[in-house]
Amino acid sequence: MSPITPEEQLHIIKSGIDTVVPESLLLEKLKRGGELNIKLGVDPTAPDIHLGHAVPLRKLRQFQDLGHRVTLIIGDGTALIGDPSGRNSTRPQLTREQIAANAQTYVDQAFKVLDPEKTTLRYNSEWILDLNMESLLKLISNFTVARILERDDFHKRYTGGLPIALHEFLYPVMQAYDSVVIKADVEIGGSDQLFNLLAGRELMEKMGMEPQVALTLPLLEGTDGVQKMSKSYGNYIGLTDAPNDMFGKVMSIPDELMVKYYRLASTEDVAAIDEIERGLAADELHPNKVKRALARNIVAAYYDEAAAEAAEADFDLKFKEHGFPEDAPTFAADLTPGEDGTVYFAKLLVDAGVAPSVSEARRLIDGGGVKVNGEAVEAKRYNVAPDFLKEAKIQVGKKKFVRLV
Repeated sequence: MSPITPEEQLHIIKSGIDTVVPESLLLEKLKRGGELNIKLGVDPTAPDIHLGHAVPLRKLRQFQDLGHRVTLIIGDGTALIGDPSGRNSTRPQLTREQIAANAQTYVDQAFKVLDPEKTTLRYNSEWILDLNMESLLKLISNFTVARILERDDFHKRYTGGLPIALHEFLYPVMQAYDSVVIKADVEIGGSDQLFNLLAGRELMEKMGMEPQVALTLPLLEGTDGVQKMSKSYGNYIGLTDAPNDMFGKVMSIPDELMVKYYRLASTEDVAAIDEIERGLAADELHPNKVKRALARNIVAAYYDEAAAEAAEADFDLKFKEHGFPEDAPTFAADLTPGEDGTVYFAKLLVDAGVAPSVSEARRLIDGGGVKVNGEAVEAKRYNVAPDFLKEAKIQVGKKKFVRLV
């Protein structure tokens, strides 16, 4: 097999990206041969990460597979400031204890993606917290207030009369300084990080170094297909989700997002993804089969092939074969009958957690959306005999199951 050319590397690297500044310098660096130092800085402001957070990690792994080295910087120093990117208010400052706990959890999850043998892990408190006043003043003199206010988020807050804390101005400077310290060839970040990445280029040039290439990645929409993936929106797929849950969540994404998920969240080869995109556009591939392959790939990436196959089998049991999952939750139901000898079934569905309200439970029953032991409950049958529910398997809609005990 012939070695991969710089142009072929560039094609793989550009798969799924938002911008690369400048592309000509990246190609030049690749043509020189040897390992490039690819930088990603992350502030451990939250303990758990999801597929959206893992997008830059996947791109880093792609660089590693092409023979390059990654420097993962845990921003335990910059986290004391708080990244103002995309914010309309000052971030609350975390304690060093909170940052340390979050950092360890993040690192554990990041190495589900990255190759530890090709990763250098650094904490930027090593150099940021050691800066004395003379060094700090010399560093920040490389930037003007006008330049910092060009940032979209700062500009909006300034023109809108919203407060900007003075320490927030230091964030892009400190992130840029990280690039100087580790001598980055390429820095990766989200599309909202472009200003910070370009600040790194600017500072490296002013310090007589070859500037880094800035490579940004788009935000990944969540399972709703609209909002960016976020725990606050409830549309996330966590890296520590159980295989069955992970598979089911991937299967729930809109078809039009499949190629984006392949490029940003899967381990599939770029050439294969190019062919998948072409096949879908030409109606030569069935979307359901393509999405199943995507779900298996993502589960296998964080677990293994056996877990992916088991998750697909569980999905089929629940949704394709209309079976009842073995791991369905149980509910200790009170089946004591009322004066008429029946149990109020609609209320029991609420108590069991498979219906949000009695009125919604009644609507579901009337619509044929409630099954007991595989059989749909007749419309208007809100009260039932206790024996009807004894050790019953209840399904509500396509995704909610409970076993009465």
